Amino acid sequence: MANYNKVFLMGNLTRDVELKSIAGNQSVAEIGLAVNRRYRTKEGEDREETTFVDCEAWGRTAEVMKQYLSKGRPVFVEGRLKLDQWTDKDGQKRSKMRVVIENFQFLGSPTGGGGGSGGGGGGGSDGASNHGSGNSRSAPSGGEDHVPTPEEDIPF
Repeated sequence: MANYNKVFLMGNLTRDVELKSIAGNQSVAEIGLAVNRRYRTKEGEDREETTFVDCEAWGRTAEVMKQYLSKGRPVFVEGRLKLDQWTDKDGQKRSKMRVVIENFQFLGSPTGGGGGSGGGGGGGSDGASNHGSGNSRSAPSGGEDHVPTPEEDIPF
């Protein structure tokens, strides 16, 4: 049977990007993402639920995200699910699902308007290289006043 592991999320950063350098001078960033879902109940009441997702990015992707994104900024991420498992200091087995970001797009601008282009990816924590295209796509515009970002203003 074939397998497929791909995740697409659009949300806001819950904290500033935390960049670390690990063995071999490899960069890794830890990112918190809040994704909102709006829905209407059977009774007609509008509701909203928020899902908090832990993400990680590697290599150049991590560095670009650290440089240009901060708490509250909207971002579109593409990646894969990864299950981390470990034993804590009390001997309890623990696990956590996270998204390994392989590609991303800036949404909006630091001042809140317009759209931008996305960043490419780096290798994953298991040593596998990124198989994403690294191609950027236009972010969805917020309306008719969208002005494309000039190529020379894109940081990569």
